[in-house]
Amino acid sequence: MTTASDASTASEVTEKITERAKEVGVRVRMHAAEIDGTRRIGVDEHAPVVTASVFKVPIALELAKQGAEGGLDLGERITVPPGHPTPSPYGLATFRHEITMSWYDLAILMIGISDNVATDLILDRVGKDATEKTLRDLGFEHTTVTHDCGEVLGSIGEDLGISYEDDERLLTELPIERITALRALRPEHGCATTAEEITRLLGLIWRDEAAAPAACADVRRWMDLQVWPHRLRSGFPDDGIRVSGKTGTLPSVRNEVGVVEYPDGGRYAVGIFTDAVDGRSRVPERDAFIGFAAAQAVEWLRLPEADGE
Repeated sequence: MTTASDASTASEVTEKITERAKEVGVRVRMHAAEIDGTRRIGVDEHAPVVTASVFKVPIALELAKQGAEGGLDLGERITVPPGHPTPSPYGLATFRHEITMSWYDLAILMIGISDNVATDLILDRVGKDATEKTLRDLGFEHTTVTHDCGEVLGSIGEDLGISYEDDERLLTELPIERITALRALRPEHGCATTAEEITRLLGLIWRDEAAAPAACADVRRWMDLQVWPHRLRSGFPDDGIRVSGKTGTLPSVRNEVGVVEYPDGGRYAVGIFTDAVDGRSRVPERDAFIGFAAAQAVEWLRLPEADGE
């Protein structure tokens, strides 16, 4: 793999990232920043983007915040019967029998495997309004949590006249123009952020500035437990590098945000958002691109001569 150390300027690194994006058939918006410094690098980092399941990070923060402030008990037991209306390809939606678990454990499912049912249960408990208020209080103008998973996926079915759950495979056969016209894929109509804002949020969480230290520690642990290795983590194969992340996926959309931590103490927040030229769901080179872009950006940030923007 070509590394950022082969380039001397931020513009050369971002050009390399955008050229690779074209090769794999995606448009990229990205941002990477030192958590404990001022260096940063980005590509269209202030452009509004669809979060997909990345919106589960602010939901997790709100849950942890309310738990730390005493608004709810993260250890409270919740019984979830089978048959919840929110579709999800894994997790609680696939269970045959009812299960009882805590809010804390539901958050592990929400972040660790992106469980949509767990997400909607949590968001219903903490509230959209409270989640939005926390984001505004932290200074975020473009990061929004206006819909839950069931509403996002339901809007796709409404727009296409099909069941997203039963006929997701049909999306790969649709013209890209029909896919990009979906409300769920337009930032102005749903859950959105910018690459710069989401990395700023991650920095606040990792520095214990987004909420009480105990709440921030909970979010960091949940993100550390994410199981998916095919996107952000693929760019950092060294076992000594810790990658904590949250993916986001919708038709034509592949995202991941997270924090990369090196053994020498270097910590870097990364947000990579991509939308594709077609609706194919199994394109591994597009998943790997996220790791490539993150590695290029972080390696540049780690160069002694990097001149942060």
